[in-house]
Amino acid sequence: MIKKLFILFAAGSAALTVSACNTVRGAGQDLESAADAVDKEI
Repeated sequence: MIKKLFILFAAGSAALTVSACNTVRGAGQDLESAADAVDKEI
């Protein structure tokens, strides 16, 4: 029983870690595109 809970917790943690990395990467791309747009206007 404890082993199953540990595996479930580990899988959930891995899923959250992967989604967090994708979110940070997307935010970085958004900032970069916004900076490029400002550079074009200036």
